[in-house]
Amino acid sequence: MKKIFLLFVVVTFAIPSLGNAQSSDTRVITTALPFLRIAGDPRAAGMGDMGVATSPDAFSQQWNPAKYAFSTRSMKLGLAYTPYLSSLVNDIGLSNVTFSNRLSEKSAFAFSLRYFSLGEVTLRQVENDPGTEVNPNELSLDGTYSLKLDEQFAMAITGRYVRSDLRIVGVDNDATAANSFAVDISGYYQSEEEAYNDFNGRWRAGFNISNIGPTVKYDAGGQDNFLPTNLALGGGFDFILNDGFSKIGVTAEVNKLLVPTPPVRDDDNGEIIEGQDNDVAFISGIFQSFGDAPGGFSEELREFTWALGVEYTYNDAFALRTGYFNESDDKGARKFLALGAGFEFSQINIDLSYLFSTSRVRSPLEGTLRFGLTFNFGDEYTEY
Repeated sequence: MKKIFLLFVVVTFAIPSLGNAQSSDTRVITTALPFLRIAGDPRAAGMGDMGVATSPDAFSQQWNPAKYAFSTRSMKLGLAYTPYLSSLVNDIGLSNVTFSNRLSEKSAFAFSLRYFSLGEVTLRQVENDPGTEVNPNELSLDGTYSLKLDEQFAMAITGRYVRSDLRIVGVDNDATAANSFAVDISGYYQSEEEAYNDFNGRWRAGFNISNIGPTVKYDAGGQDNFLPTNLALGGGFDFILNDGFSKIGVTAEVNKLLVPTPPVRDDDNGEIIEGQDNDVAFISGIFQSFGDAPGGFSEELREFTWALGVEYTYNDAFALRTGYFNESDDKGARKFLALGAGFEFSQINIDLSYLFSTSRVRSPLEGTLRFGLTFNFGDEYTEY
């Protein structure tokens, strides 16, 4: 029964890569707690799952917490929900709650809780067994401090507690949840508004090394699983049009998992034929991940994902968004077009997004409408 349940969990997260499973050249990198990489808010989702260099918002905690030092309101509360596999079930989803407080012109702090529920699962040992209901879930709890190092650049440090409760009481000898911790290190640059011939403009750039932490085990005798340690780099530009109300933000982003690539092994004795041993400590794995792909430099390049996003806003009260996300066919084959919209009513922002797969492998988020609310409180800040 434990194997059946774990298979269910693996299939839930591996759907994007199943279409390539028969290829001998496919080396999809898998990690523990993969829900940490799901876009938890509709604004980022509506621009192709990006946020490391977009303008600050309530949900910057997942993408680049350093942006909070540039927040335009002193306090923000963000609530978002993302259904998962909505075409098959209605009780699997990711909930996200984030609170940020800009303390002064130079600093801010934030907290967030992300909770991924795999719904209610009925376990039966034999055919006539009435069954036992279990509710497997995973969560992360974050805390961040962001500080401006000068007027245009800020950095942040984030601490994260993660918990994976996928073990089954009565089946596993040790049914306690797997726990770990991680840190993020991030930076964000936002230039002053500059005048050009027909418009004003502002440059943006950011980086985030996220989920740096020890490996976890899903069962006492199992293998160590790396956290989804990730490097995100991005840049963008805001076209501020002369009507004084319209703004077009264009952003590009690349990501790479800082996790060792599985080597090619001999089917008979398990010896490594190509690549490097991935049974290493998490710190060693971060550095190894830049040069251990069995296919060499060309395969390392295929481990980068990229995304392009555009956001049009009018008077900071209405927004239209679109974006495209691309991942190599032999590294997961996630490719999708996203659309989104945002509206502001008084002190409340409402955001929506929708995803269309462009890969032959259907995304688990295909046809999913994501929804988010942001409540703005306190003083307004105007940069420069």
